[in-house]
This record gives sequence, C-alpha cells and structure tokens, in this order.
Amino acid sequence: MMKKSLFVLALLANSLFAHTALMSCFNNGDNTITCEGGFSDGSSASGVKFFVLQNDKKILDTRMNEDSEVTFNIPSGSYSAVFDAGDGHQIHVKDDDITE
Repeated sequence: MMKKSLFVLALLANSLFAHTALMSCFNNGDNTITCEGGFSDGSSASGVKFFVLQNDKKILDTRMNEDSEVTFNIPSGSYSAVFDAGDGHQIHVKDDDITE
C-alpha cells in the first residue's frame, strides 16, 4: 500500500511542474500579424504547430520558427490564430483580440 501511495504522490508532484502554453499576437501595422509562442517554464516553442482558421478551415498551416514566432498576412474577414503544442496545450487567439 505504501508503494502505491508513493507512486501516486510522485505522479501528482510531476503534474505540478507541467508547463502552460502561452501565445500573444500583435498587428505589425503593415498588413501582417506576428504571433509569439512559448511555455510558462521558459521553454522554446520553436517547431510547435501553428495555424490560422477561417470559417473552420485552415488557411495557413506552419510551425513556429527558431525564435518561436510566426508572421502572416492579415486575412480578410474573421479568423483565429492557433498555437497547437498537443493535448491541453492549444491556444486560440481571435482576430478581435489582436491589437497594434
């Protein structure tokens, strides 16, 4: 019983150190948007999946660059920028929430 309790405690402690995905996007003022991604523990988001959705369709499907950034042309109409680092690590930023 003691071994099982220690195992469960170890699993719970490990989840306390999990990192949270972070992303912010801003309008560059030149008809482009730049989104920067990362993790709460300071980990790089280089290579993390990134896409732009418009009407539930991907209009851009790429990955964060070596600086954990993606820059794209502003689509006409409503859209969402999506940082997708896997289970529980997906962030959606709507166009209305992006400022200069």
